[in-house]
Amino acid sequence: MNHPSHKSQTTSLKRIEGQIRGIQKMIDEGKYCVDILNQIKAVRKAITTVEGKILEKHLQSCLRQSLKDNSNFDEKVQEIMSVLKRQ
Repeated sequence: MNHPSHKSQTTSLKRIEGQIRGIQKMIDEGKYCVDILNQIKAVRKAITTVEGKILEKHLQSCLRQSLKDNSNFDEKVQEIMSVLKRQ
């Protein structure tokens, strides 16, 4: 099975990486707690967005392929459920 590419998420992940470094700097500089918390919330939202896009592509590609091939569909559903339960 060919796995879909998620390279389109690289820009978002690099932005998130920069935001994390910014949070570290804010902490080092003793910035106001609420400002730090706002940045943490922004990072969490950005990660959730990336997660959603990867999940969507997985459903559109990998799960669809399992339906076409009639191969391990139940296994794929369980795999997704396991990931979603971790939240």
